[in-house]
Amino acid sequence: MAELTLFGYQAGNSLLHRFDSRFKLGFLFLLSIGTMQADAWSMAVLSLLCAGLMRSTGLSMVSVCKELRYFFILLALIFISRALTTPGIPWLTFGGIVITRQGVYTGILVCWRILLVIGLGLLFVSSTRTSEIRAALTWLLEPVPFIPASRVSTMISLIVRFIPVIFNQMRETDAAQQARGIGNRKNPIYRLQKFMIPLVLSVFRDADKLIVAMDSRCYTEKRTAVELAAHKIDWIGLFVVSGVSLLAILL
Repeated sequence: MAELTLFGYQAGNSLLHRFDSRFKLGFLFLLSIGTMQADAWSMAVLSLLCAGLMRSTGLSMVSVCKELRYFFILLALIFISRALTTPGIPWLTFGGIVITRQGVYTGILVCWRILLVIGLGLLFVSSTRTSEIRAALTWLLEPVPFIPASRVSTMISLIVRFIPVIFNQMRETDAAQQARGIGNRKNPIYRLQKFMIPLVLSVFRDADKLIVAMDSRCYTEKRTAVELAAHKIDWIGLFVVSGVSLLAILL
């Protein structure tokens, strides 16, 4: 059961669990901006901070990397494209293909930033209940005109709740492929086709089941929201995170 909820809420009493969900949304926003503007040294500090928070919330780095193994393929493609298209001093040359030093550095930094933002988002999801995410989004969107705050927040919270289901379907599809020997096929396009089509069908099938279950229980967005209250620790956390983000941008 722990594997099924790896990318969902993890019960705990860590410092991150005790923060108000509205402030945690602000932390995620500020740190994401800081990450996108940070250099390598600032990224190293933010990565250590993220790893420490993951440890405190009970997330295993090995399990997280294992679950993100397919996403690393996308990161590899981003790195290759940056290494080949960024102009600069040639580092390696293969015929007409030139890999520059600036391209390698930029590719590593871009992939590092994306991975760190994903880690920050995972910390937010794993330390915040779905009901608290919905309440924070409703509070944030209510002042915005022409936006149904309750409906939008309900949709986003359902998406967050559905993430563990998608990863579970990925594991089941991968296990089914291995059992049928598809993983031994040399054609990567064939393997990808046999993986993606069953995965998409399974995800949509589970989504249909969820919709039927919600309709049968008369589920609507007009529900009693969780009461949110800010405390002293939330304001201290906002001050610290704002300072860290500002330093990451300026240094």
